[in-house]
Amino acid sequence: MKGTVKWRGNEKFEALTEEGGKIIFGENGIPMKTLLLSVAGCTSIDVVMILQKMREPIEGLEVEISGERRDEHPRIYTKIHLHYKIYGEVNEEKVKRAIELSQEKYCSVGAHLKLSGAEVTYSYEIIKEKV
Repeated sequence: MKGTVKWRGNEKFEALTEEGGKIIFGENGIPMKTLLLSVAGCTSIDVVMILQKMREPIEGLEVEISGERRDEHPRIYTKIHLHYKIYGEVNEEKVKRAIELSQEKYCSVGAHLKLSGAEVTYSYEIIKEKV
């Protein structure tokens, strides 16, 4: 993976991936917020793909994420909580297993934060009505 970050003046920075993706970084801790959202994105992909491989009728997924950072620099994350909202007539045991596989084996972004000492917790709910 390669990318470039260019300063665009004031507190605005443009990040470009080699595939053409773009993120604008600026004030208010945007890089750290992006890191947190990357954890949610990574595990979302895992959970959907795992449930699909299990042939579960998943209709939608939302992951709410929150994080706490230490006060001293570098202000790394110390606690992260993910709340999964899974939509569809899915089997609860399979949902639980899909989340566990993502958390314990597949989500590389989450693994980075765990290796830095962050405590990562999660909860989930299954919502049977249509999205």
